[in-house]
Amino acid sequence: MSQWSQVQQLEIKFLEQVEQFYDDNFPMEIRHLLAQWIESQDWEAAANNEAMAMILLQNLVIQVDEQLDRVSQEKNLLLIHNLKRVRKLLQGKYHGNPMHIAVIISNCLREERRILAAASMPVQGPLEKSLQNSVVSERQRNVEHKVSAIKNSAQMTDQDVKYLEDLQEEFDFRYKTIQSLEQNDKNSALIKQEMLALQAMLNTLDYKRKEVLSKIGRVIHEIDMLMSNMLTEELLDWKRRQQIACIGGPLHGGLDQLQNCFTLLAESLFQVRRQLEKLDELLTRLTYDGDPIPVQRPQLLEKVNFLLYNLFRNSFVVERQPCMPTHPQRPMVLKTLIQFTVKLRLLIKLPELNYQIRVKATIDKNVSTVSNRRFVLCGTHVKAMNMDESANGSLSVEFRHLQPKEMKTSAGSKGNEGPHMVTEELHSISFETQVCLYGLTINLETSSLPVVMISNVSQLPNAWASIIWYNLSTNDPQNLSFFNNPPAATLSQLLEVLSWQFSSYVGRGLNSEQLNMLAEKLTGQQVSYNDYQLSWAKFCKEHLPGKSFTFWVWLEAILDLIKKHILPLWIDGYVMGFVSKEKERILLKDKTPGTFLLRFSESNLGGITFTWVDQLENGDVTFHSVEPYNKGRLAALPFADILRDYKVIMADNVPENPLKYLYPDIPKDKAFGKHYSCQPNEVSKPSDGGVKGYVPSVFIPVSKILNDSTEPPSPSDLLPMSPSVYAVLREHLSPTAIETALSSPYSTD
Repeated sequence: MSQWSQVQQLEIKFLEQVEQFYDDNFPMEIRHLLAQWIESQDWEAAANNEAMAMILLQNLVIQVDEQLDRVSQEKNLLLIHNLKRVRKLLQGKYHGNPMHIAVIISNCLREERRILAAASMPVQGPLEKSLQNSVVSERQRNVEHKVSAIKNSAQMTDQDVKYLEDLQEEFDFRYKTIQSLEQNDKNSALIKQEMLALQAMLNTLDYKRKEVLSKIGRVIHEIDMLMSNMLTEELLDWKRRQQIACIGGPLHGGLDQLQNCFTLLAESLFQVRRQLEKLDELLTRLTYDGDPIPVQRPQLLEKVNFLLYNLFRNSFVVERQPCMPTHPQRPMVLKTLIQFTVKLRLLIKLPELNYQIRVKATIDKNVSTVSNRRFVLCGTHVKAMNMDESANGSLSVEFRHLQPKEMKTSAGSKGNEGPHMVTEELHSISFETQVCLYGLTINLETSSLPVVMISNVSQLPNAWASIIWYNLSTNDPQNLSFFNNPPAATLSQLLEVLSWQFSSYVGRGLNSEQLNMLAEKLTGQQVSYNDYQLSWAKFCKEHLPGKSFTFWVWLEAILDLIKKHILPLWIDGYVMGFVSKEKERILLKDKTPGTFLLRFSESNLGGITFTWVDQLENGDVTFHSVEPYNKGRLAALPFADILRDYKVIMADNVPENPLKYLYPDIPKDKAFGKHYSCQPNEVSKPSDGGVKGYVPSVFIPVSKILNDSTEPPSPSDLLPMSPSVYAVLREHLSPTAIETALSSPYSTD
């Protein structure tokens, strides 16, 4: 079943999450129509290879054209229109930057895998539950309702101001008419009656002025209360959701809704400002003792300007945090002299501001960091915000060509800190601009979440650990001294984030049993998730007991192993992975001989092994674990093929494959058959490949079980191999390597 087919079978709450990341950048119609073709392409590799991205973009356009031909014959007008629009988008927007569409599609596929993984988990973690709180959803609805009500009130007040203007014009006309009469005419009874009518009209004018000012005051008060409470909370919640999404959590949404609220409030405030200007105009034409306009208008105008300043300042946000295109799952880790991207948005979307706001990017502006390392940004660091580059027409700007460069210290050399010191340093990328609109000049500033600067890719794992710990532990966007005294983390939340690393990076999260094993490895004991506090040092700095590496380095190596060598097996759920030797024996002891399971090595970085159960002649159960396969060995032979072709030479020199059933009772070929690279025992012809005149060689994994584990291997141990097979091995391996492979197939892992 294709990934898209699995997505379509999700519950509605998960489908709503899927809808959030499909927009005009990559329409869902294309995802649906080209599901199998899209999933068969390597978009992640194309995201880092412009030539490959261009080829995939061209092929994508061809696929769209083929679909367009098909629906044209069916005369599906709506789909024809949508496909033509998509083709225009692909040929126009992405032609000059094909890697951008590769990044978008890669991210969409990854998010689908994360949501599928989350849907397969029986229980939501505490962090994800907090993000989907029903109280938060109710507040979102209340904010939208109040903003709409404020907008309506401001428009109704417009009508009141217009009525007041008409009333004053009538009063002005009638008053001037009387003033133009001769003195004798003014004493007539008719004129006296008209003067009484004018006095009544003036009283009405006074009442209406007070009423309009009161209504304007109420609108301003409602906006003030909304901005001070619910809207501020909504913005803070969005920023927290963004933090969590950056470390692998659920995709954050809601920015478009916030933009709508901010824009409507700004329009309402500018509308109120125009109303106050109109009152000032009316004041210049008519005033009187007790006139409320000169008393109340200055205060109201000052409050409106104050609210506009605050609204604009809060509306300037980092929509997409800094990230290197080469490592899309590791945002906020930046390598010197490597380009990164970052996107900003102004949540107040007014046409008057299009291309009028120039944003400048700087690093560590007015900030004292933990060390003496200093950086500058190279590349285009000033750009104008516009509504043309974003698919939803938002007022935004994306910096795509910024590069951090480390400056030399005063001593003339770069700072020299230890590896942990470097990856625990937090830096800030700041953005500033100025908005000039309707006589207002507002200076805006915002900053990215703290970033970690590395100079070597080997520092990436520890740098990413720092990003995880920071964003898990605090919602403070600018605590650059955080690692001077990093707080402990709740184990339950940390385990949830670790599961996200697997769901976002390798497409399948961890179940409760796997998380239990990680908890025991972190703490050395069985503990309560909810109460236990884990230190930063325990997570990333202290070596595991009896090992030469930390917990995080061990886990990161496993992620890398899955990603590069066993990804399909992991996504299918056939790799138990995180299970201790003691637990695996409990699971296997009552199973049919030949039942095996796959687990990650605890003593070798980035290693995977398999253990199977066997039964001796006397009925005793025995277990065998093969020496862990690391990425070097898996690069030569796919793991599924190893499981298929694996042979054991027993004491009686009869080679056989001991692996029959994947735990608990799945026939091996049923589980892994679709992942085999070729048919078992397939013999290639000389013309099929390789050097002309030679039969292409095939690696066959072989282990030897001795009756006495202390007995050294002898040449006779190799006899079950045919001379032709042995010759192939000799062609690719030295005698020492062959001897080593046969004599030490098992480890204590």
